[in-house]
Amino acid sequence: MFNLVNLEDVRHEMISEIQADIDSGKLYISDRLNTNGKKQFPSALLKAAESLDVSGFVQSFGIHYFNPYYQRRNPSGSFTQARMPNNANVTLCEGEFNRFYIRAVCIKANASGKNYVTAYRARGSDNPRPESVAIEGQQFETDKLLNDLRTNIGIDTALGLPPGPNSGMSVKL
Repeated sequence: MFNLVNLEDVRHEMISEIQADIDSGKLYISDRLNTNGKKQFPSALLKAAESLDVSGFVQSFGIHYFNPYYQRRNPSGSFTQARMPNNANVTLCEGEFNRFYIRAVCIKANASGKNYVTAYRARGSDNPRPESVAIEGQQFETDKLLNDLRTNIGIDTALGLPPGPNSGMSVKL
């Protein structure tokens, strides 16, 4: 479960960022989603931001919105079909919700005259990745992080925040 400490403070900014991506056709829609999932994802994400409920988002946007298989790249560079992980909905929903939350925190920080946000562990981990541990407590320039997240939609960011799917890392004011 995510503990997004400034969530209540950034609801408006989060909703605006999601709506802007929907309106401009830039919202990340995973190729792992089935046709119905691709259709339902934008409104489900927006509803989650309006209610500030990431766990409800995960529960309502279940694995039935995903294809049963996906293409996975092998170390050799070739592709193989793999069964969709049972937690694919958790990874997608939490990840996209967090990315928009981070964008909203950056906007709120800028509006408050703050030029930096601080990375923190928003979800506990028994075995955190070294990349996550390395950025914990690090400060990020708000304009650069916001532009990075707006530009690198659905892929790893240039600044490395969040550091990959299921990292549990976020930012706070």
